[in-house]
Amino acid sequence: MKTLASFSLGLVALTLSGLAHAAGDGAFEQVERGRYLATVGDCAACHTASTPNAKPFAGGVPIETPFGRLVGANITPDPETGIGKWSFDDFQRAMSEGIGHGGKRLYGAMPFTAYTKVTREDNAAIWAYLQTVQPVHNEIESNQLPFPFNIRTSLMGWNWLNFTKGEYKPKMDKSAEWNRGAYLVEGLGHCGTCHTPKNLIGGDKDSQFLQGAVIENWVAPDITVNQHTGIGKWTEEDLMQYLKTGANRFDIASGPMAEEVDHSSQHWTDADLKAVAVYLKDSGHDSGSKAPEPIKADDKAMIAGKQIYADRCSACHTPNGQGQEGLFPRLADSALINQDHATSLIRVVLAGSRPVATKTAPTAPSMPSFDGVMSDQDVANVLTYIRNSWGNSASAVSSSDVKDLRAELKK
Repeated sequence: MKTLASFSLGLVALTLSGLAHAAGDGAFEQVERGRYLATVGDCAACHTASTPNAKPFAGGVPIETPFGRLVGANITPDPETGIGKWSFDDFQRAMSEGIGHGGKRLYGAMPFTAYTKVTREDNAAIWAYLQTVQPVHNEIESNQLPFPFNIRTSLMGWNWLNFTKGEYKPKMDKSAEWNRGAYLVEGLGHCGTCHTPKNLIGGDKDSQFLQGAVIENWVAPDITVNQHTGIGKWTEEDLMQYLKTGANRFDIASGPMAEEVDHSSQHWTDADLKAVAVYLKDSGHDSGSKAPEPIKADDKAMIAGKQIYADRCSACHTPNGQGQEGLFPRLADSALINQDHATSLIRVVLAGSRPVATKTAPTAPSMPSFDGVMSDQDVANVLTYIRNSWGNSASAVSSSDVKDLRAELKK
């Protein structure tokens, strides 16, 4: 499937190159720049379906929100079902204000709250690229929310509470590299869309920027410089390696982050990866999370969990939780393990996981599902043990948490 998709994208790329060259070198350069920027913005994540034979940017990706389902729109130049009748000003307004063609207000699932920071020049390049994409007639009903959330006029109030319009303004006391990283993280890369906690109406809690959130039954972890739950122990090189290959000495990307690495960050330039790393390590953001006292080894859950770990987990993750770099994630002294929410850990134990395979790290090891062989209490016990061993310290996992997520995953 991936081979066919890659071949299809390759044909599209050749077609785009021919069209752009025909229009002149300047147009070609702008289209190629727009292609790169669309990749940085991970537009494919919401606008290219993962189904066989799906066409690039033809829409159809379901986006589950706490209020119901939205579906990624068709953004090919098709005049009837895509953006073929849009002008660049329409596109600019959608990116910078969250208002589409004809004045239709967009839901926050389209991260215009971050894209508003993108420069008009960069939007023009993205627009030029989208004009060269193959038009696809694909009718999409984007708004599938139940009443009253399907009433778009309510977004006027949502925007008033959650949206501040304006391009990114460089900080003059920071380097050009730092500002480039800030522009990517806060704007086009829209990292906060997943990694920032949400308020009751789905807006970002800006005062907790990048401090982690639960999205679609996955934890988007704390990526502040916090030493316990964040990336405080990661170096710039660790961050670059993770974004480029999907793995480093601390972690291996899985779930939505694996998709982000696959579609987006593995294709970024080294200069942009370095800029993001510089910014994240010197952003001034710290979740303030403190390490609690670890649960004592003689606790009943810890005793039971230790035995389960020895039987089920130690062969890959090793008896001391160090894992095997590049193959099986390290569990010892791990910020991911120490997150406030254990949702991702429960999910991976129940459903298994296959981390991302990238050009630079093509081998993607898998984690088997233990759904059929471990009870809710077994899962809770082993995760409680892992979260309080080898330098980790975090709250216990309850069997009710496991039960609830198990039921959710079977829907």
